[in-house]
Amino acid sequence: MSRLNLTLACGLYDRTDALRTGEVSVEGIDLNFLAIEAPREIFDRMGRNQEFDVAEFSSSEFISRLARGGCPFVALPVFPARVFRHGYIYVNRKAGIRAPKDLEGKRVGVPLYTMTAAVWIRGHLVHQYGVDLSTIRWIEGAINESGRHGDPSAPPLLKPARIKHDEKGRSLSELLAKGEIDAIAGSQRPRPHPDIAPLFADAKAVERAFYQETRIFPIMHLVVIRREVYEAHPWIANSLYKGFHEAKAKALARMHKTGAHPYMLPWVHDDIEEIDEVFGGDAFPYGIEANRPTLEALVRYMVEQHFIPQLIPLNELFVPVAAAHG
Repeated sequence: MSRLNLTLACGLYDRTDALRTGEVSVEGIDLNFLAIEAPREIFDRMGRNQEFDVAEFSSSEFISRLARGGCPFVALPVFPARVFRHGYIYVNRKAGIRAPKDLEGKRVGVPLYTMTAAVWIRGHLVHQYGVDLSTIRWIEGAINESGRHGDPSAPPLLKPARIKHDEKGRSLSELLAKGEIDAIAGSQRPRPHPDIAPLFADAKAVERAFYQETRIFPIMHLVVIRREVYEAHPWIANSLYKGFHEAKAKALARMHKTGAHPYMLPWVHDDIEEIDEVFGGDAFPYGIEANRPTLEALVRYMVEQHFIPQLIPLNELFVPVAAAHG
């Protein structure tokens, strides 16, 4: 059987780098790895024009598309990007926001209401802190740049939310510093300003406790394959899954090497010991079962926030793959 040429668009991550360099080869596939630093660019190009055979993709956008039917992609249970989000809520010190409940009735900036990071933050606000989201006015825009955040093609919400844009196209950081919005719930931190502060002073402690209680480490991105490519060559799912798994295993091994630090983190080995203690040796597991609490929470939040009409069984989100080992 001749090898298949496939293009993969993905961010620059330690867990995928061995696929980029060719240190890990994918069985039956000649992989053209396109390293694209901005995830939104990958999502927009893949979502609108299906420019790649395989791509890192927004979890919320894929699930929304799948639930509406006719989705042009299938997904692998590979999660190249996951981020705790409590530390991405910032407030204007003068807005009187001392606790999450104080966000009720306020103006909150968000890059995209439909982005996965925002789904997670709103879910946390509701389930952990009892915040009534219906009272919040949402203002969309880029956090540290002028204008909008990308050009998404996600399906519309099933029930409209109170979403507006700044008519002058100013960044959310500027609006927050000026007090024209009260908070930001975003995917990156705003530019430093004396009047801007994190909602949680010790977000790491909050996030660690949240994970230990719920086993939820928020998934941001998964990996999609163009449906027509998958249906013509269904074996590629196993090959790609195995390749992603092997690349991550190499990154984990490299991270645990002692001696010269592989990363510019002075106490990296202390950090690794803490991560191993909390996450049992792998903070970025692939597959459904290892991520069941996280995936079930994401789907539940998306139902509650009117992205999808009903819960979707997790095995219907992903194409079947054989368990990878190594």
